[in-house]
Amino acid sequence: MDKDHILTEAENFVKDILKNDSSGHDWWHIYRVSRTAKTIAAMEQADSFVCELAALLHDVADEKISQSEEIGLALVKSWLADQQVPPETAAHIVEIISTMSFKGGNRPSMRTLEGKIVQDADRLDAIGAIGIARVFAYSGAKGRAMHDPALPVREQMTQEEYRSGNDTAINHFYEKLLKLKDLMNTDYGKQLAWERHAFMLAYLDHFYAEWEGESSIR
Repeated sequence: MDKDHILTEAENFVKDILKNDSSGHDWWHIYRVSRTAKTIAAMEQADSFVCELAALLHDVADEKISQSEEIGLALVKSWLADQQVPPETAAHIVEIISTMSFKGGNRPSMRTLEGKIVQDADRLDAIGAIGIARVFAYSGAKGRAMHDPALPVREQMTQEEYRSGNDTAINHFYEKLLKLKDLMNTDYGKQLAWERHAFMLAYLDHFYAEWEGESSIR
């Protein structure tokens, strides 16, 4: 198995699928997640190839990208088989991809170290400066409001309710982004999450002040 060749082919495969995305789930999201996963894998002495390949492929099976998770996973499995990735490694990658998504927070813990690393890398890209940019890009792509003070934050959600779109960009901070700090798996992930979490809190303070026409300088 030529790991470098497979990773290069994965990059080309995913670039082609996500080339027209404008929702924050584009190739550059994949690029950032795969690089972060590779960094954490080195620090945690995990299987870097599994982490990087799972990170590269993780959004192919996302229902926001594919018609359904089932169709996306079938595409991933077919691609792994075409690349002659060993069955055990392929099964590990599919397991990571199929269980890492937030989906309202109603998901079991990741089983393997590699899964925890890829999940951390993906969640880190959802918070901080990049996360703020992505949440507004996604809301705009879906035609959702930036902010509506009359629309309450949803405290408990099923997966269907989480995907229903009855929210705003600002509400999404409370429904997902601000929760991610406490859901990180690895020590390095937790360290980065604290920094990015603090940045989001500062941003929200400025946002609300400016929304009311007040000074954001304290």
